[in-house]
Amino acid sequence: MIAMVQKQSGDMGASLATILFVWTILKDHFPSILNNYIKKHFHKLVRFVSPYIDITFHEHGETFSHNEAFSAIKSYLSTKASSWASSFKADFIKQSKSLILSVDDHEEVTDEFRGVKVWWVLENKQKHSETQEKGKALALKNRQRKMYSNNPCIDGNNWRRWSFVYFDHPATFDTLAMESKKKEEIMNDLKKFSEAKEYYAKIGKAWKRGYLLYGPPGTGKSTMIAAMANFLNYDVYDLELTIVKNNRELRSLLITTSSKSLIVIEDIDCSLNLTSQRQSKSDSESKSSEVTLSGLLNFIDGLCSASGAERIVVFTTNHVDKLDPALIRRGRMDKHIAMSYCCFEAFKVLAKNYLDIDSHELFAEIDSLLAETNMTPADVAENIIPKSREEEDNIADSCLKNLIKALKEVKPVKGEEEERV
Repeated sequence: MIAMVQKQSGDMGASLATILFVWTILKDHFPSILNNYIKKHFHKLVRFVSPYIDITFHEHGETFSHNEAFSAIKSYLSTKASSWASSFKADFIKQSKSLILSVDDHEEVTDEFRGVKVWWVLENKQKHSETQEKGKALALKNRQRKMYSNNPCIDGNNWRRWSFVYFDHPATFDTLAMESKKKEEIMNDLKKFSEAKEYYAKIGKAWKRGYLLYGPPGTGKSTMIAAMANFLNYDVYDLELTIVKNNRELRSLLITTSSKSLIVIEDIDCSLNLTSQRQSKSDSESKSSEVTLSGLLNFIDGLCSASGAERIVVFTTNHVDKLDPALIRRGRMDKHIAMSYCCFEAFKVLAKNYLDIDSHELFAEIDSLLAETNMTPADVAENIIPKSREEEDNIADSCLKNLIKALKEVKPVKGEEEERV
């Protein structure tokens, strides 16, 4: 970190230390009004005796993003160092043959700004770098993540683009009702993406990825998004396209999103006219203030999409067949995930979540019925949630029987659908 520091005399420091010590002992014996009065004038005395101010510029902010002020000061000092400093660090800039000099660790540079003398010192904690990296990773993992929602643009000059609430969704891949093989595949893909910074730089592509989640309502698309965010420790940006006026506003929203985030557009088939039936020229002219398909495509993989790093764009839809193929082609939506009706393996996850059981004599019948029935994980969960205070030994029996009854009632529906097909 770079700090403005000064050398104060030993006598002055000792005097201030004595005053502080005496004040600590006596302050509890003064009335609160007198206490505040003395405190106020004591600080004035300190500023009079010692008019120096310490200002610290950290290399990284609270979210571990790089502090631009730190970089600017470092560049500024490189021009001043040759006059004042005697110890330097030398390095080559990437893709350049120029040798760059910068202030060495703990080297002091004296400067003057509008008649005020300033001392600059670079303090490097390199010897503790391993501990710092571990601490940084732990803090990043435990930080309070946020879910952002976009606001309508009323006044362009004072537009607060995003509002947020703290993200505290309990969903994980362990509790997600899905085949274990499929969950493992998704987790491996996410992990590989999060560690692929150098790979994306090597191939010359922006560090981002697209996910398309499609399937009937109640199959767990929103829960999947929450599980992905928790797995990666990412923030979530919930983008509501219907309140975005035009393509320019959409770009403005994109460039204000942070790295390590999921940018989510749910039910994209309902958000705008982005289906495979493209607008005619007259239609597009009459709706020039709305977001267009081409504007959304540029949002996904245009030049503006490279303004950040380590971001995943997620679309969800109930009707994938209605979307324009250009919107969901591989390369834009890199991974297509079908969120299907509940299978037996997904049911076992729900039984463990809600009833805390791994096996039961009724499982075989449920397995058979699920193979012949279209029931979503949400409906299965609703039928096995305990709804009364029965004896604990009977809860599993009662809930599983409720599910069997519900499956038998919807079983003919699947048969009728297959006949129509």
